[in-house]
Amino acid sequence: MNKSALPTMINLPAGYFGMVLGIIGMGFAWRYAATVWPVSPLPGEALEMLAMLIWLMLTTAFVYRLVKYPQTVKEEILHPLMSSFVSLFPATTMLVAIGLAPYVRPIAVGMFVFGVVVQLSYAAWQSAGLWRGNHPQTATTPGLYLPTVANNFISAMASGALGYHDLGILFLGAGVFSWLSLEPAILHRMRSAGEMPTPVRTSLGIQLAPALVACSAYLSVNGGQADFFAKMLFGYGLLQLLFMARLMPWYMAQPFNASFWSFSFGLSALATTALHLAHGSNDGIFTVIAVPLFILTNVIIGLLLVRTFILLMQGKFILRTARPMNKERL
Repeated sequence: MNKSALPTMINLPAGYFGMVLGIIGMGFAWRYAATVWPVSPLPGEALEMLAMLIWLMLTTAFVYRLVKYPQTVKEEILHPLMSSFVSLFPATTMLVAIGLAPYVRPIAVGMFVFGVVVQLSYAAWQSAGLWRGNHPQTATTPGLYLPTVANNFISAMASGALGYHDLGILFLGAGVFSWLSLEPAILHRMRSAGEMPTPVRTSLGIQLAPALVACSAYLSVNGGQADFFAKMLFGYGLLQLLFMARLMPWYMAQPFNASFWSFSFGLSALATTALHLAHGSNDGIFTVIAVPLFILTNVIIGLLLVRTFILLMQGKFILRTARPMNKERL
């Protein structure tokens, strides 16, 4: 049979949820900026609405695949590299809950509870499953931060936004110590286990996120106090930003694709935390760097949006694969 004649289906990997992370994170940065600067909150609201719309479309596509073609989802959750990105579904669900919290708290609380249950369940299955010793070293990439580090930090942020501060501290602790346990293994792989294949290199963008998202989560549960620990976390995030800039030619040795959004959540957290620390400190280095960093992150997120829109118009963004013949159940 001619392969081109086979029926196809839209098959958007769970990694596409990474777009929601950066867009809604930038929306949160604008939301906060409107409270400390004489700027309109409309850009933040527009970005949050765009992120929620993308989340809704991606969630619909993901649930459709799960029901109609469950084997395509099973392939992702069993894949050494792609399995970590499945956890972006509960992560973005909780971020949407944060966005909705000021307007429809009951819905936000429901989405938060759902996201927490799913993220903890998936982490227990996926991350604990790696302890069997069968995970290939070459698949030890920054993507491993997502199930236990990113999701727990986002759970802490959502807890703080909803007023559950003690619960947020529990999630913050889970995220911090998961981060500290994973980072040595990930850095060792990147330094000593051979060069990453070109398509995998953009996962390095996730390396920017832990310190800055941890800082954002910490500020969410400590009442927004720009204290010593928050500034330390931010400093490590700035160091990672410097490393990202150094390696830019290396990970850009490929055409633009959706995986470049892996840099976006760390960048949006950079903008938000810089604003918080500048406002909380009122003097010093943070007041000098907050505006340039805010502008930088807006420019990069804007470029990602433009390049993604171009790919969409070229028909290169929405992936189609051959439709599975069997309806295998998970």
